[in-house]
Amino acid sequence: MQQNFDERNRDLMVSVGGRLTHRDEAAVSPFDSVVQGGDAVWEGLRLYNGKIFRLTEHLARLRRSARALAFTQIPSDDDITAEIRRTLAANQMTDNVHIRLTLTRGVKITSGMDPRLNQSGPTLIVLPEHKQPVYDAGGITLITASVRRSSPDSLDPKIHHNNLLASILAKIEANVAGADDAVMLDHRGFIAETNATHIFLVTAGRLGTPTADACPEGITRQAVLDLADQAGLDATVGDFSLTQLYSADEVFVTGTMGGLVAVLAVDGRTVGSGQPGPVTAKLTALFAELTASSGTQVC
Repeated sequence: MQQNFDERNRDLMVSVGGRLTHRDEAAVSPFDSVVQGGDAVWEGLRLYNGKIFRLTEHLARLRRSARALAFTQIPSDDDITAEIRRTLAANQMTDNVHIRLTLTRGVKITSGMDPRLNQSGPTLIVLPEHKQPVYDAGGITLITASVRRSSPDSLDPKIHHNNLLASILAKIEANVAGADDAVMLDHRGFIAETNATHIFLVTAGRLGTPTADACPEGITRQAVLDLADQAGLDATVGDFSLTQLYSADEVFVTGTMGGLVAVLAVDGRTVGSGQPGPVTAKLTALFAELTASSGTQVC
């Protein structure tokens, strides 16, 4: 699985610090914290027919992350939403759009890690792209990465930060192995998530997903848990081993970039029948209904 360039994105207008510019001219200062040390927080949003799915929840997570990193200034939800609207309007976008929302600590007066050097900011970046869900709807394959997720006492995954090197290293392993993505374990050896998505498994009709102890609290993950509850499906949030993943009847992953997609094989082991299963299909349909009927109107 590799994303391809969409010709509709050739002349994108991007908002950086409140300034709308062509993608080829958009610039972030070399003194910005995101360049100096990955000192920023981010969210991935998806636009469905003029509405952003669970925008309030995404902005709340962005704000929690920025507070945890002791950002001295955080734009209001209304200001962020207004800039998203302005950027979407400039690109005449209304549907099937992914928005990368980044908030950096801001620009430093000189190079260095000390946040006291940040005397202007923060910097808000709104990057919208025409982008369909990135995974093959027929299913994907996974391998297990050697790279592990950080424990909460190292770098708490509750902070949705821009330091994504662990995910990138895991993705490199998946690429080398010819898989679509990589399963990442926590420091104890239990499943955390993939390099880009949350994991669900179905065994004997029961749904399970790993705790969020070593991964972000996914917005789509929670939506799926809510849908499962409404549909009367038993669901457990807990610790799951690779053995349980290998022996599951169904496995699927969730995320803003790709929605819901079935996993067909893990580490060369076929999952179930090797095709998307009935629980996966049911939740995929329910999720499609949810995104079509809810969201914050922005265009």
